[in-house]
Amino acid sequence: MLKPLLAVCSLLAATTAFGADQATVRVETTTLHGPRPLEKQTEAAVIRDYLQAWKSLDAALDQNRVDLLDQDFVGTSKDKLTNTIQQQSQLGIRTHYQDKAHDLQIVFYSPEGLSIQLIDNVEYDLQVVDHDKSITTQKVHARYIAVLTPSEVRWRVRVFQAVPE
Repeated sequence: MLKPLLAVCSLLAATTAFGADQATVRVETTTLHGPRPLEKQTEAAVIRDYLQAWKSLDAALDQNRVDLLDQDFVGTSKDKLTNTIQQQSQLGIRTHYQDKAHDLQIVFYSPEGLSIQLIDNVEYDLQVVDHDKSITTQKVHARYIAVLTPSEVRWRVRVFQAVPE
């Protein structure tokens, strides 16, 4: 049961968990073609909120607390992460992430401004803790597709999917 959960956990990613180092963030210049230009202020807000979502994800997985996802995740991404946290909790494990680098590219901005898709090539360290004992740490390189939608005051992650590189 632990191996499938490790696989699910490795499909997730998060930010500073067991170290104080800040991740390196590189944003590829956006060159969207279409009816709606992406304003710099919107781009900055999307990136800020996406990186904040990683921090929330990290805290939720580290503490096995689903409520920590509420501010930054909605829809299918929240459902999948909730399921992972519930499985971890039942097994008595927690996961710690320390992201090392994000390489972000915004690839789509909907004409009505209701969704933005980005690709994140991320590097992070994943540590699995079983009943307060570290059982494994591994370096992970992964590619994620994320779709964010605006809410009252921030962008929230609706789709968060690891994809083969």
